[in-house]
Amino acid sequence: MSKALWWIASLFIFLCVSPSPFGVFAIDDFNQAFPIIEPDPGHTKLRISREGLEAISRITNPIAAVAVIGPYRSGKSFLLNQLLSLSCYEGFGVGHMRDTKTKGIWVWGTPVEMDINGVKTSVFYLDTEGFESIGKSNVYDDRIFALATVLSSVLIYNLPETIREADISRLSFAVELAEEFYGRVKGQDVAFEPAKLLWLIQRDFLQGKSVKEMVDEALRHVPNSDGDKNIDQVNQIRDSLAIMGDNSTAFSLPQPHLQRTKLCDLKDGELDQSYVKKREQLKEVVKSVIRPKIVQGKSLNGKEFVSFLEKILEALNKGEIPSTGSLVEVFNKKILERCLKLYEDSMSKVRLPISEQSLQSIHEASRLEAFKVFEEQHFGRHHAKKSVEALNEDIEKMFKNFVMANQYQSSTLCEALYTTCEDKMDQLQVLRLPSMAKFNAGFLHCNQSFEKECVGPSKTIYEQRMVKMMGKSKSLFIKEYNHRLFNWLVAFSLVMVIVGRFIIKFILIEIGAWILFIFLETYTRMFWSPESLYYNPIWHCIVATWETLVYSPILDLDRWAIQIGLLALILLLYWRCYGRRKHGSYSLLPLYNNGGSKVRHRSE
Repeated sequence: MSKALWWIASLFIFLCVSPSPFGVFAIDDFNQAFPIIEPDPGHTKLRISREGLEAISRITNPIAAVAVIGPYRSGKSFLLNQLLSLSCYEGFGVGHMRDTKTKGIWVWGTPVEMDINGVKTSVFYLDTEGFESIGKSNVYDDRIFALATVLSSVLIYNLPETIREADISRLSFAVELAEEFYGRVKGQDVAFEPAKLLWLIQRDFLQGKSVKEMVDEALRHVPNSDGDKNIDQVNQIRDSLAIMGDNSTAFSLPQPHLQRTKLCDLKDGELDQSYVKKREQLKEVVKSVIRPKIVQGKSLNGKEFVSFLEKILEALNKGEIPSTGSLVEVFNKKILERCLKLYEDSMSKVRLPISEQSLQSIHEASRLEAFKVFEEQHFGRHHAKKSVEALNEDIEKMFKNFVMANQYQSSTLCEALYTTCEDKMDQLQVLRLPSMAKFNAGFLHCNQSFEKECVGPSKTIYEQRMVKMMGKSKSLFIKEYNHRLFNWLVAFSLVMVIVGRFIIKFILIEIGAWILFIFLETYTRMFWSPESLYYNPIWHCIVATWETLVYSPILDLDRWAIQIGLLALILLLYWRCYGRRKHGSYSLLPLYNNGGSKVRHRSE
């Protein structure tokens, strides 16, 4: 029995502590407030609270957010409860002590469903930690303000009684954000729309001025004859806020009741009726300006809103102070990746190697196209410069890789062509039958193929090597050509003497062979040196005849010499063995006679 109780208790504990997909207890009732952002232990930076994000991520409709910001103990939580028609005991916690009640950013778990321009939209209300509370840094307040500014569709700036200089200074981030993101060309799919700013002055005791007049007066330039930098900075914010006038509105609420500590216990009938009337008007004003949160041209559902929040928080926590520059970097990160991919794809279509000029031209065109897309889609006006520099740096790095690849491919191709030509020249040096015509044809073919196929940055270097190698090969061939041809003709004349005398017994062939032999070996030695022979017109005639016989576009005798020699030998043997038996010894040619008288006469 005790063992069974132990198992039941263990199962109960497991179910209690088992985390939901968001790492917190599973939420059964969303009709309550949840934290979505909380301070870190040092109270300088922000971190995610998954409990509240579960309430948001379950929504599939487009989402809009209404955030209330302002000094601590200014009635922000009470205002939100009023907008949601909730009591203090049902809605956001309301504190009456000196320290702030809300820590970080909280969300009401059940959104208000609205039809906005025919689109069913889920509206979340966000409560933020107040400014200037005890034990916090100004940087922490800036991060809260910045995050609320970015997340919300409507930003209610809740101020007690009047607008102070410090209240305007705090809008510097909102102004910079609007200058960076707002005012991009409408209709593009990259527009990021900052929140609609609603100035709300609570407990307005000032008579004779409307809240609009109060805001306009607060935004007027302050004289700065002394050149105070702080006043100049606030005046710049005033100028920007005046320009953003179409993106802001103003409203005032009178004091609901004199006894503020009892507000949570009072019914509407016990509150000041002028307050109740103005409160209902405020609800309508807020509803009229609510729009779904648009990022990169599309509205966000719950999961997308949570992902958006995480990106923004990462950017705002970067560095010592939150900045629109870091925010711009986050938004432009994917755009940079797309533009870089566009450049890479364009360059990857090029078949390497190509000339350096062609590669440079393609690089410039691809780079221009990538920057054109970035210019159309990027976020930010002033801080986008850093993203542009990053894109340019990444493109240059990638281009260097393409340049190196082109150099390698060019070197590999030209080296292969050079080696082929070198082998070809070596083969031409050792022709069985030396032929200047064949060498020149091979020389020309190598030059033409190299010039046509070798491209890229390595071409110049290999052209120089080719000129040296080809010149050396040609000089060596010419030097050996006349000597080899001379020896070959001497041997050929002796062979033809033997063939004409003993094999085919054709006297004219023998005589011609003897004349050639005598000319080469005797006459040239008596009258010219072997070197001077090569400049003699007779030698030129012999060379021209040789070149005509050995090489032509139709017949390459060097290639077919063995085959032709074997065929001639077979025909000769056939004629010697069978031809004379069949046709007799009669011939029109002056052949040798095998008769005895002829033999005796020669012996005599």
